[in-house]
Amino acid sequence: MIKKILKSVREYKKATLLTPFFVSIEVILEVLIPFLMTKMIDDGINQSNLNVIYLIGGILVVISILSLIAGWLSGKYAALASSGFAKNLRQDMYYKIQDYSFSNIESFSSSSLVTRLTTDVNNIQMTYQMITRIAIRAPMMLLFSLFMVFSIHRKLSLIFLVIIPILGFCLIYIANKAHPLFESVFHTYDILNNRVQENVRGIRVVKSYVQEETEIKKFDQISNKIYQTFLKAEKLVAWNTPIMRLCVYSSIILISWIGSTFVVGGSLTTGELTGVITYAAQILNSLMMLSMVYVMCIISIPSMERVVEVLEEKPTIVTPENPIKEVKDGSIQFENVNFSYSEKKKKYVLKDINLQIQSGEMIGIIGGIGSSKSSLVNLIPRLYDATTGSVKVGGKNVKNYDLNTLRDSVAVVLQKNVLFSGTIKENLRWGNKEATLEEMKKVCDIACCNEFISKFPDGYDTYIDQGGTNVSGGQKQRLCIARALLKKPKIIILDDSTSAVDTKTDAMIRKAFKEYIPEVTKIIIAQRIASVEDCDRVIVLNKGKVDAFDTPKKLLKTNKIYQEVYESQKKGEKKDEEK
Repeated sequence: MIKKILKSVREYKKATLLTPFFVSIEVILEVLIPFLMTKMIDDGINQSNLNVIYLIGGILVVISILSLIAGWLSGKYAALASSGFAKNLRQDMYYKIQDYSFSNIESFSSSSLVTRLTTDVNNIQMTYQMITRIAIRAPMMLLFSLFMVFSIHRKLSLIFLVIIPILGFCLIYIANKAHPLFESVFHTYDILNNRVQENVRGIRVVKSYVQEETEIKKFDQISNKIYQTFLKAEKLVAWNTPIMRLCVYSSIILISWIGSTFVVGGSLTTGELTGVITYAAQILNSLMMLSMVYVMCIISIPSMERVVEVLEEKPTIVTPENPIKEVKDGSIQFENVNFSYSEKKKKYVLKDINLQIQSGEMIGIIGGIGSSKSSLVNLIPRLYDATTGSVKVGGKNVKNYDLNTLRDSVAVVLQKNVLFSGTIKENLRWGNKEATLEEMKKVCDIACCNEFISKFPDGYDTYIDQGGTNVSGGQKQRLCIARALLKKPKIIILDDSTSAVDTKTDAMIRKAFKEYIPEVTKIIIAQRIASVEDCDRVIVLNKGKVDAFDTPKKLLKTNKIYQEVYESQKKGEKKDEEK
């Protein structure tokens, strides 16, 4: 786990190595200070020797300044290394997520991924900074100070051999009790983030149904759960400080009491006793710093485990070795296809799919809710892979294509249309980075966008708010269709992507498709029968199976589902006309 995470250090290795280097210098200089103070007391003050006092005093000033500089440099490089490491770690996670398939993302949930990229990485960053600085400083200070105490008076040093194991046992006990609580907190953070995302995304619905109080109660429940769990964990960790202080003060009292008897007995000088007490403070301060690092590690271990899960997740859909780099045409074949979202359950949402679609055809797809219309088209650009059987595009299995090549050739306008913050131009150029204004105007003509874009004061430079909130649902759908057309695909799929436009505009888009892109295979999923009436053929899906696949005229005579949809919608249209 640690080895995997440390790969993200990369260009910050130098800063990481310089941090303990300067920490080591700082520690060595600090350990020398009590030793020189001992000499000053015994050889200078007790002997009334001003020369010794001035000499050692000057050395102490120089050492203090050098220690200050070393401490500043260690802090500087520790901050550089930890912040750089966190930056790389976030990038590595984000780049990894970009390679995920839909099923990979669904296994984590978007809110969980956000928590891992933010809260968990911040925890790891803090721990990394403490490890590169404090976790080096504390053990060195502990060992050097113990050595100095041992060299001054062996019997007094035995006090630490009793105190340190007791303290170590207490810290390990606290850590083992607190670790599962911190682990639980981060899972609850995922739920909290999900609640916030859901509320913000659906804020219009919340307000229209006056459900603010309900949402606040839900948020308070999750927030309170985090508070209670954190409180329980922190109560355990809070024992760390009083235990440390008990050990520190007990050690100093024992050293002062026992050391004074040695001074009276003549086996220990006043300066040496002062030095031992100072070293005792350094030793116990080192133990306190180690306990802080230990507590931080307890908090960050669950975060590291969650980050490593993201980094080690293997994308379920990848480009094969020696992939095909060109899509010949827009023909599509489904051969004995079965599909399940869960490999474990094997509950097929698509069963026994066999279809032959010619390049350039306009194909409609209709079916009831849950008939797996979206699931069917998602297999074409490999947003998911067929569980069994094969899907072919241009006569080749989609699994043999380079993913970028395949997806550049298959444009999908999904049910949930997404526009990003930026101008209309910037949003359209998601389809083609190099697209000219003329090319954009051409596809916008096909998608019936130019009419409303020209009414905006800034035209194609009109700024789109995040999520496209300053344009209507129908305008958003048409912009997404235009964006997809800019890819110049071999296949374009509209997954109920004209549901928010009026029937006249819907008909104009389909007409433009036939006139301007006759060579492109067009697949239209629709709820309105009018949207598929002029298609070459229509697929009728029922509970994940192909119930029929024929021309609209023949289906109207032979297929019960198509007839029922047609009749119910036409009756509704007649009633509207009568009104």
